Amino acid sequence: MDASPPFQREPKEKISHAAKVAEEKSREKGKVQKISGQSSTAPNLKLTGDPKGKKKANTAPLRRPTIPFRPTDKILLIGEGNFSFARALVESPPADLRFLPPTNVTATAYDTEKECCEKYPEAGPIISFLRTKGVEVIFGVDGTRLEKHHALKGRKWNRICWNFPHAGKGIADQDRNILSNQVLILGFYRSADKMLQLGPTPSFTPTRRKKAGSDDESEDVAASDIDHEDGNDAARFLQTSGMETRGTVLITLRNVSPYTEWEIPRLAKNPPDNSGTTPPNPRYILLRSFRFHRDIWSGYEHRMTKGERAYGKGRTGEGGEDRTWEFCLRDEDL
Repeated sequence: MDASPPFQREPKEKISHAAKVAEEKSREKGKVQKISGQSSTAPNLKLTGDPKGKKKANTAPLRRPTIPFRPTDKILLIGEGNFSFARALVESPPADLRFLPPTNVTATAYDTEKECCEKYPEAGPIISFLRTKGVEVIFGVDGTRLEKHHALKGRKWNRICWNFPHAGKGIADQDRNILSNQVLILGFYRSADKMLQLGPTPSFTPTRRKKAGSDDESEDVAASDIDHEDGNDAARFLQTSGMETRGTVLITLRNVSPYTEWEIPRLAKNPPDNSGTTPPNPRYILLRSFRFHRDIWSGYEHRMTKGERAYGKGRTGEGGEDRTWEFCLRDEDL
């Protein structure tokens, strides 16, 4: 017989009843979650403002690739290979360049026209297409002696662009191969400085600063070394009173060894002193670097210079990204 007074027995009965109710609710909840395919411990993913309780996908805008040209630019392309980049620039360019006149583009190659078409069988139709559009196509152009070519002498450009330059000497020794390409790049810098449009230094709306160690020139990160990876909306040239800005040089390379050992930015900013009959090396300002997206240049096909690569195709530099560096001359080197 339970001798406990009523006021002690009642709380125990309430506790027991509450426990049973909680257990039944837990079982019912588990059934519902099982039917819906959720774990019994899964949290409720219903979001405020979503009547169906579905998780919304991430709608953050993707970064737009940087387009380093403007529709008003006069553009000189060096070392075009099969001329597919020039074709991409005038046939189906990114939307920002839909009003670029084909007559503003001059596309050049080191080879003669015959050599070019033999090396790259697809080049013939591309060259014919460019000429019908009004693009100026020139052969026999040495990227280290631009000012010496009769068709280029005395002219100025807003952009001088060399995608994937290479000396093409097929040197097996890596150190000598790197040196031969550094000599090529320095010669290009010396020659291009005579062909660039004069004007105030271009500036860009900064988006984010590179982190130390994120690039091969990270040991020497200047205030102007800004990586614009979100396109022209936030990385446009800032014009003042409609004045033409200073012309720029653009070099695109694979950002992986052995190409990083060419030290493209350092050769531009802090070139070695030279002596003898060679003109002094000009000094450039690194305006920005950004990823080169091949896929936005419709029909562009990268071709290599020579070696064991059938029709100029090759696999050197796999594993890295394509990257463009953009420079303009320092005031004292104008």
